[in-house]
Amino acid sequence: MSVISLQKGQKIDLTKGNAGLSKVLVGLGWDPVKKSGGLLGGLFGGGQANIDCDASVIMLNENGKFTKETNLVYFGNKRSGCGSVVHSGDNLTGDGDGDDEQISVELSRVPADVHKLIFVVNIYDCVSRRQDFGMIGNAYIRIMNPSTTQELCKFNLTDNYAGKTSLIVGELYRHSGEWKFAAIGEGTADTSISHLVGRYT
Repeated sequence: MSVISLQKGQKIDLTKGNAGLSKVLVGLGWDPVKKSGGLLGGLFGGGQANIDCDASVIMLNENGKFTKETNLVYFGNKRSGCGSVVHSGDNLTGDGDGDDEQISVELSRVPADVHKLIFVVNIYDCVSRRQDFGMIGNAYIRIMNPSTTQELCKFNLTDNYAGKTSLIVGELYRHSGEWKFAAIGEGTADTSISHLVGRYT
């Protein structure tokens, strides 16, 4: 079965017609853009701090609101209060191939009062390091079936995110008793996970 490649704004049914799918693995990846050489690169290239992108999940109720701290999963809280969402841990550089961070979601265990899971990525300490997503390339989110390792869909973020310090990448949400995924790819000027959460409080 070929992987479904999503465009920004597209939605896909995950569980409809796939009744056995009770758990998904969400992989997020990115790479630092290679700096060119030249005079400035030679002068300043060595002093640049690694760009530390952090993937997080914000769990919302049916009104699209964030209601309790245990519904935020990030590097400082790697498991939701209900245990249905688990973060693999923090990747500090984004170097290397494959997923940089992974989040597993046990769909059958997501509490009934949680209707939407928002996947976001922000740059740690972006203000003092003067970093933004214009310095990041090859960003993507993909959904896999962990029991078969089959990739169900992938969304490559191809917009120009220069000046943006956070990305709202995509969302898993309930619809008529099924789970769907929507590719969002919206860049924002939020400088921390708490600012991102503030959008939904």
